[in-house]
Amino acid sequence: MGSTEGAGVEGYDDAARARWVPEPPKRPERTPFERDRARLVHSAALRRLAAKTQVVGPQTNDFVRNRLTHTLEVAQVARDLAHTLGCDPDVVETAALAHDLGHPPFGHNGERALDALAAPCGGFEGNAQTLRLLTRLEAKTFDAAGRSVGLNLTRATLDASSKYPWPRAAARTPRTRHADGVASVRKFGVYEDDLPVFCWLREGVDGDRQCIEAQVMDLADDVAYSVHDLEDGIVAGRVDLALLTDPARRAEVWATVRDWYLPDAEDAALDEAFAGLRAMRSWPSSSYDGSRGAQAALKNLTSELIGRFCTSVQEATRAVHPVGPLTRHAADLVLPEGTQLAIAVLKGIAAHYVMRADDRVALLERQREIVADLVTALAEAPDRLEPVFVADYAAAGDDAARLRVVIDQVASLTDSSAVEWHVRLC
Repeated sequence: MGSTEGAGVEGYDDAARARWVPEPPKRPERTPFERDRARLVHSAALRRLAAKTQVVGPQTNDFVRNRLTHTLEVAQVARDLAHTLGCDPDVVETAALAHDLGHPPFGHNGERALDALAAPCGGFEGNAQTLRLLTRLEAKTFDAAGRSVGLNLTRATLDASSKYPWPRAAARTPRTRHADGVASVRKFGVYEDDLPVFCWLREGVDGDRQCIEAQVMDLADDVAYSVHDLEDGIVAGRVDLALLTDPARRAEVWATVRDWYLPDAEDAALDEAFAGLRAMRSWPSSSYDGSRGAQAALKNLTSELIGRFCTSVQEATRAVHPVGPLTRHAADLVLPEGTQLAIAVLKGIAAHYVMRADDRVALLERQREIVADLVTALAEAPDRLEPVFVADYAAAGDDAARLRVVIDQVASLTDSSAVEWHVRLC
């Protein structure tokens, strides 16, 4: 399988522009990567992110971020960074728009529950689910046998969307937590029954390294949530940066940084990174009071932080790769240690004061119960699946395949629809 369309894009050959199923270009003036972006923007999977958890539930407050607003911010950061490095901006932006599509209801907490429930069919992982959505579940194109191949994106875009380009069998044991405080599950990017398209998109790639577009997407995600989760925590009144002038309070936060993100980070290094952040012109000198002046100051802080992190990575990467566009597997992103530490400091502050809050514990447990109840109820009454999944269930060849269909259905739900389904079915 595979086809090539459209005019060449600098740094991307025919293989990068190929699609799993051949398609003629509908508007020749558009590049194949612009078509990819348009397909993602118009997808139902992207719209559903508006009702999925980021750090707190999306209905908690009109201001806090949900998965969709986070995704749009990641896409903007990724596109800007792509411009400076010579990656195709549409490839990188589409990967950023896709990076959270596979998240089930209740974010990483729902992912943790589904991974345990899906053990008989190979587990669950949000990034593997993203690939499944892009290449199977989000129907737009069909192959000659009548099987959905999803959005039928180009090889370069699918590869850029592969944050963990290896199967579950090769997954490492996680040592960290997610930004929402949930312990990481084993990270991998493809289920066994999606290996054919995965092998196609990774054709010609040795090993399991990310392409540079995926690295840019990954960094943009890290930068966006480190900065914006902190912003949300400040606005919600849970984080007061002025208190961190106290060394004892900082030591407590640094313990969280080690526990969640950087196990080997030393207090002295984290203090130095924090001192660099405090030296920024926009770093607040007083507590947030909700006034317009404070809102503007906080927005200036987030802008300066994002610019600072992206500029440092751009300069470090260009120092190693000074000329030409950096595309596909021809280069790697360079993340300076100081930038890594500063990002970890911001993530640690939000983690310590927001994600570790006692009032979240009971909520997280209830969310996992809802997910487990739904899987059990639908496995016992598969006729209550949505029509597309009823057809998948009927075509499944064994118990593991049928369980995977139930998992696909539950993973497709938003936070609110999961609660509604639970009321109706359980």
